[in-house]
Amino acid sequence: MATAAEKITELNGYRLHVIPTEKYKTNTLIWKMKAPLTKEDVTKRALLPQVLQSSSAKYSSTTALRSYLDELYGATLFVDLSKKGEYHIMSFSIEIANEKFLSDPSPLLRKGFELLAEILTNPNLKGNAFDPGTVEKEKRTQKQRIQSVFDDKMRYSNVRLIQEMCKGEPYALEVNGDAADVDAITPENLYEYYQDAFLSDEMDLYIIGDVDEEEVKQFASDLLKFEDRTPKKLVQEKVTLNRQVNEVKEQQDVKQGKLNIGYRTNIVYGDSDYFALQVFNGIFGGFSHSKLFINVREKASLAYYAASRLESHKGLMMVMSGIDLKNYDQAVGIIHDQLEAMRNGDFTDQELDQTKAVIQNQILETIDTSRGLTEILYHNVVADANINLDTWLKEMQNVTKEEIIAVAKKIEIDTIYFLTGTEAGK
Repeated sequence: MATAAEKITELNGYRLHVIPTEKYKTNTLIWKMKAPLTKEDVTKRALLPQVLQSSSAKYSSTTALRSYLDELYGATLFVDLSKKGEYHIMSFSIEIANEKFLSDPSPLLRKGFELLAEILTNPNLKGNAFDPGTVEKEKRTQKQRIQSVFDDKMRYSNVRLIQEMCKGEPYALEVNGDAADVDAITPENLYEYYQDAFLSDEMDLYIIGDVDEEEVKQFASDLLKFEDRTPKKLVQEKVTLNRQVNEVKEQQDVKQGKLNIGYRTNIVYGDSDYFALQVFNGIFGGFSHSKLFINVREKASLAYYAASRLESHKGLMMVMSGIDLKNYDQAVGIIHDQLEAMRNGDFTDQELDQTKAVIQNQILETIDTSRGLTEILYHNVVADANINLDTWLKEMQNVTKEEIIAVAKKIEIDTIYFLTGTEAGK
């Protein structure tokens, strides 16, 4: 099955990725900036894209900017932050109608590029600082964003698992930063950080749609010019694993316990056994036909939910489950048993085939949207790898039972985190 080919060109200070496809009626521009996660910068960096998308020199209020988007046939502008391994990624997406489908001949793709350049390179400044009103407004929103994690106990318990498991590692930092550091951000020091990021981040621009590659290169070269750079890279430090399982119990006023278990997979995206790890996770806890779902939730009725997910660039697997407070020991035991079953090859060919089919559908569904397609392609930038989609799908289909068993044997439990109610143990 051929997927859209990605054409990559090095331009001034960034890489341009053009993915010509007739699949969508819109064209999408996605700008990504990657830098190592650091305690000093994480909170400022989380605030920066929000400030940039709020207004610019030309569109000096959010209302002005949004009404210009409406003029562009309802174009959308969207910013996002993510953590991939120990990198902090800022994304700016503009989705705009393709003029080929409109009777109006205005050059919408060029206008999309001009708007992206405006947002990134022409911010709303007062002297040598961002507009103070914008910064204050976005700081308030950032505090709410950070607080919202504490209010959602499912997300909170996952964050706490990672904090405990990765203590002292950059990955323990939260994607939106630390509430305690928000007040120290000023319009001046945020502008200084903005200048530094555009000089030292690794930057990539993805253009997806029914576009002409040469025209796209021309727009990009004309409108987006940056200094050449050697981007900041991670300094990889060897993590010493807990040979002793780290067990953490935290009490809050909750009715339902949250049991989260963290494992080190010792495998990252780009490794030869990464595809086997994906299939392993699918059989173990990734889907509704998986062992965790069936044995912990359905058969033993111990959990309201039970699932596992991978962090592909950090080599982690997290199991998340919601259980009655009294069922802690039994649930931990049954989850351990499922991993042991995987190590012993206790799964059928039918489970293997079903999992491969579900993963394939999931990937195809993800690449059905331009943003999803970009996320999958961007794995290569983060991991400095070169795996195309066809290879991914083919390698995953070729995974054998023996390879899955070998992967299961590499996985080591690290931390058990339990958010329990005040009733527990009474």
